[in-house]
Amino acid sequence: MSIRNLDALFAPRSVIVVGASNRPATVGSTVWRNLRGGDFAGAVIPVNPAHRELDGVPVFARCSDVPAPADLAVVCVPPAAVVDTVAELAGQGTRAAIIMTAGLSATDKARMQQAARPRLMRLLGPNCVGVLSPHLGLNASFAHTDAPAGELAFVTQSGALLTAVLDWAKSRGVGFSSLVSLGEHLDVDFGDLLDHLGSDPHTRAILLYIESIEAPRKFMSAARAAARNKPVIVVKAGRAGAGVHAAASHTGALAGADIVFDAALRRAGMLRVDTLDELFLGAETLTRLTGPTDQGLTLFTNGGGAGVVAADAAAREGIALPDLSESTVAALSACLPATWSRANPVDIIGDAPVQRYVDALALLLDAPATGTLLFMHAPTAIVDSHAIARACLPLLKPRRQRVLACWAGAAAVAAARHEFEAAGIACHDTPEQAVRAFGMLAQYRRNQELLLEAPELAQTPEPHVDEARAIVAAALAEGRTMLDEAEGKRLLATYGIAVVETRRSALVADAAVAAAREIGFPVALKILSPDIVHKSDAGGVALDLRDEDALRRAADAMLACLRTAYPEARLSGFSVQRMARRPHAQELIVGASVDPTFGPVLMVGQGGTAVEVLADRAIALPPLNRVLAREAIARTRVSRLLAGWRDHPPAHVDAVADVLVALSRMQADLPELAELDINPLWADEDGVLALDARVRLDAGRPSGVDRFAILPYPQELVTHFEWDGRDVVVRPVRPEDEALHRQFLDRIRPEDLRLRFFSTRRSLPRSEIARLVQIDYAREMAFVAIAAGPDGDEILGVVRAVCDPDNVEAEFAILVRSDLQHHGLGQRLLARLLDWLRQRGTGRIVGDVLHDNQTMRSLAQDFGFALATSVEQGVCRYELALAPAPASAAIGPA
Repeated sequence: MSIRNLDALFAPRSVIVVGASNRPATVGSTVWRNLRGGDFAGAVIPVNPAHRELDGVPVFARCSDVPAPADLAVVCVPPAAVVDTVAELAGQGTRAAIIMTAGLSATDKARMQQAARPRLMRLLGPNCVGVLSPHLGLNASFAHTDAPAGELAFVTQSGALLTAVLDWAKSRGVGFSSLVSLGEHLDVDFGDLLDHLGSDPHTRAILLYIESIEAPRKFMSAARAAARNKPVIVVKAGRAGAGVHAAASHTGALAGADIVFDAALRRAGMLRVDTLDELFLGAETLTRLTGPTDQGLTLFTNGGGAGVVAADAAAREGIALPDLSESTVAALSACLPATWSRANPVDIIGDAPVQRYVDALALLLDAPATGTLLFMHAPTAIVDSHAIARACLPLLKPRRQRVLACWAGAAAVAAARHEFEAAGIACHDTPEQAVRAFGMLAQYRRNQELLLEAPELAQTPEPHVDEARAIVAAALAEGRTMLDEAEGKRLLATYGIAVVETRRSALVADAAVAAAREIGFPVALKILSPDIVHKSDAGGVALDLRDEDALRRAADAMLACLRTAYPEARLSGFSVQRMARRPHAQELIVGASVDPTFGPVLMVGQGGTAVEVLADRAIALPPLNRVLAREAIARTRVSRLLAGWRDHPPAHVDAVADVLVALSRMQADLPELAELDINPLWADEDGVLALDARVRLDAGRPSGVDRFAILPYPQELVTHFEWDGRDVVVRPVRPEDEALHRQFLDRIRPEDLRLRFFSTRRSLPRSEIARLVQIDYAREMAFVAIAAGPDGDEILGVVRAVCDPDNVEAEFAILVRSDLQHHGLGQRLLARLLDWLRQRGTGRIVGDVLHDNQTMRSLAQDFGFALATSVEQGVCRYELALAPAPASAAIGPA
């Protein structure tokens, strides 16, 4: 379940309190008092066999005695009574229940679910504080206070944090649209609430306190959808946890590490912060500042110290302070004292009168490339701070989307701060706090931009998947979970990753020499052993062996050393590889592993033997394209070396990105892939070269598409048919289709655009086109019909459906190129979509059609759609019940 019946949780018309009481200091009495003491207009019904009435209200002995089912029940009874209470409520038709009781066993929880699920009754908790909906005056909680109404939603796994935030927010005048304590989230979880709050008109930003995620794909789908609509800001517990552990690879050691959670939030377009203070700071900043962040901060101050502190904070945050143009400096010099800073920060000197503020601000706000303005003021005895605020606001208020303020001090600047806040300008206590707020905004914008980036197809050949699977199967058939180095490199080669030429030899010097003769000297010699993970540390690597004598000596010495140091280790042979010469190459590590929560993950960073010490790495969730892979690379420190320095030309970064994309594909194709390290992966101006590979397998299939937190491209849904003399490919849309989609829309008549989008428009903005091609395959589908045209492939038509999170209903739309209409393509596309929806078990399909769109109305009628209702004047809704396809049925061509 997902959003079903959540309206009963947040906006009930009536509430039953099971266990309501007047006994002081009990949960039942507190909930009863909170519900009765607010402005909630619905009925509040007490149930408790020990009472006849409460505050003059008749009390029912049992839930079944209540004449009509309530929307919401709050359960405050002992653990032994919870299961029967839930079953009774579900039988009565109650739509949602808050289970406040703690101490329930696993068996009790399972029985609760069994009782609630058939009736679609939603369960919040158990062991939770409850729900507050301040807009309705609803306080269905045992919190010690209520909450003012506002536009922030706060969802937390910690009940103690909910009550602490209530206290904190009330003292600061922060209002909420909703507050939810999830407790043990037996049913309602973060994914459900993100879906609900993402479309809630009362909520402008969503704040989350997360301790754990149990349904990662559901969470990621809901998070990505919500983050496209409004800011989602997260505090995650456990940043200092012991996530790194022993593993067969450097990448595998990161499983469960906090850095993986960071990557998931970044991929979803959310912002992660470290503290509760930053949670609300971020909410204020993200909802008030809408100006660009790419031009950095211009610092405006009446004191040099504040400017220096802010500049230092900007340096720590990686925020640019743009240089002032010569014309701006000249203009400012005409209105400022000769001793002004003549640079950014702009210090107008502590004796500044009101007019100096106004003149300097007017120039800066109109100057080119000054980015966002941070206005800083420290009180002086020369001029009243309140007067400065009143004089500056006519300039700043119209531009408040690109203005931050810091009124340093307390009572002396209180009135000025109030004036600015009333005008909608974000105010901060210190320069560092203001700069931190801007830094959070900049990071949030970068995360959001990734959701809109137009990807490029990676330049990698089609992998030889069957050959790769044969390598994996052969090792597992022998009872091995570790591939030797030669097998690992063969596996990489099947996915188009360049590897250094390597031969495997028997465990004698003569065999190693024979292998070296085949590939040529100089060579590197490495031991092959399933028991020696880090060969360099163990003395199992010899480099730059220039002739046969050197190779023989190295082989003999290596064997003697290892047999002495590791007498129990199994030594299976030597790996002999050509000694590569790439003087400009940077050593990288690229790897794949499986996180216990988010499934398959990828890593890139600085490689070599000191990889743990350097700890320079970035994590990304598959599936990847080039844009996402490049973004991950850019988050590493080694990326600055890849950009080139001194006599080292820039490395071929796209070749590194293509390796990440190839590993992403490998994780989908090979479910048995548990851990993989390429270390080192050399990268230089000529491309990349894998020198070593470590691969661990697991017959339990920990990887594969089923474990991806984000569903990858469904290649299996690609079909072909002949239409109008053309070979047409019908496939799911890809993010890389943005350019094709724009070309397609350019060939749609304005009238057809009006019929499709219900508004008169000649074109669509890029952000909207990006949303049309970057879809979540777990919840929506867009099939495009593509055929060869005179200038390459072209889109002929598209049909799309967006399913609700419960897969009960899908809303569809269809658009065929204007010059190709009335030739049956629309019918083929709609038939294809209906096949897909039936296969996934969607209950019904609906579509809103303008009354004057006779072509679409006829198409709907031809497919058996019924005219369900008129949504609004001039708009008709058509609906079709879908009979699910048999489980064994395959989706065939339309």
